[in-house]
Amino acid sequence: MSLYDDAVLVLKGYEEQAELRQAYLDHLSTHGEDGMWKPCTAGHITASALVVDPSRGRVLLTLHKKLRMWLQMGGHCEPGDTTLAEAALREATEESGVPGLTLVAGGPIRLDRHPIPGPCTQHLDVQYAALAPSDAVEAISDESLDLRWFAYDEVADVADDSVVRLVEATRARL
Repeated sequence: MSLYDDAVLVLKGYEEQAELRQAYLDHLSTHGEDGMWKPCTAGHITASALVVDPSRGRVLLTLHKKLRMWLQMGGHCEPGDTTLAEAALREATEESGVPGLTLVAGGPIRLDRHPIPGPCTQHLDVQYAALAPSDAVEAISDESLDLRWFAYDEVADVADDSVVRLVEATRARL
């Protein structure tokens, strides 16, 4: 199965955000496999994961180098990715430096479509959550200006509404 096929199956199985979910499916129907990849200037599917440490009531956010915003880990799908979940877990591991992350069961937590400056016009983000091991030690990547743990109630002070909604939905899933 291709990453495109997995994305269609994941989205068809996602039961929340019906209108936005349909917009993602329409995008993939219109653009086919190209709708998965960065060169698709009409937008493309991305995968992200919120790294969470429920035992300490906190999340790990990255200060994105280009956007200069506190965000969950995530980004573009790559040719080696075979599932959206795998892409989200790869991005979370690469950007957090935390080995041993595991995705929260039940598939995506949320969908978030957002405009992006530059050649990318929009990201159609499929958002997961990843549990950090109890001994997690983060390591900043070259894609970040900073990497920091925030208590759940601190996120609204540093991040935008999309991240706040992701934290809320993740907590509800946990």
